[in-house]
Amino acid sequence: MHRYRSHTCGELRASDVGTDVRLSGWLHNRRDLGGILFIDLRDHYGITQLVARPGTEAYEALDKLSKETVVRVDGKVVSRGTENVNPELPTGEVEVEVSVVEVLGAAAPLPFTINAEDGV
Repeated sequence: MHRYRSHTCGELRASDVGTDVRLSGWLHNRRDLGGILFIDLRDHYGITQLVARPGTEAYEALDKLSKETVVRVDGKVVSRGTENVNPELPTGEVEVEVSVVEVLGAAAPLPFTINAEDGV
């Protein structure tokens, strides 16, 4: 597998469910919903949603990182389910359950919100 990626953040689809992947990009947005961490990972090709569950090393690593930090993640592509599909994104049918996180470039906390959709 390539050092930084097996796929880009814009190319994963429902046909990739069950595949082990490696992605690299910027932490674009973060949502903590009921203890489960959802992160949008962005690269030049698109956005893929990452999922990290409490009690995992991935959760501990991702929970501490600032937006715009550059990371490499390994994980498995899983289906979002019909009720959770995001029709706004080409990758909206899938998400990546993260198992490994490597910080490639840490960002300091941002002084203002960059992304208009941010609620955090």
